[in-house]
Amino acid sequence: MKLTTKKSLLSTAFVAILSSLLLSCDNSSNEPQSEYTDKIESVTLLKTTKSWDGTAYPAYPTTQPEISVLKIAVPPNKALDWHKHPVINAAYVEKGEIQIERKEDGKTQWVRKGQVLPEMVNVAHRGKTGDKGATLIVFYSGTPDIPLSEPVK
Repeated sequence: MKLTTKKSLLSTAFVAILSSLLLSCDNSSNEPQSEYTDKIESVTLLKTTKSWDGTAYPAYPTTQPEISVLKIAVPPNKALDWHKHPVINAAYVEKGEIQIERKEDGKTQWVRKGQVLPEMVNVAHRGKTGDKGATLIVFYSGTPDIPLSEPVK
């Protein structure tokens, strides 16, 4: 091999090793990076007068209103019991995904992390998870004397 070729190979190898070392150095701090910007931001996740299946919501009762917020964790590959909600509510999927199924005709819809589901009122349904499971934050708008959910046979 010629001396020029050896020098060229050594030079290329040196640059490659140096680049590799520089790229592998972690110069970041151990402090977590903020997910926020300098601006106040507001994003409407849901605004509707209908549930996910298109049914219009009924008028509110005229008694004392009550707001409830529940965090519901559903393990992977589980189905909730059939139930109905006598009050208007919406579910935000914090983690995972869940399929909502209407009992009457089997109509389904998947809701995934970051999405919001406007729930049905007085319609039998259930949720079923896949391999990921799901964690939901559910907001109910009802009254103190009306349950949030009722079982359906």
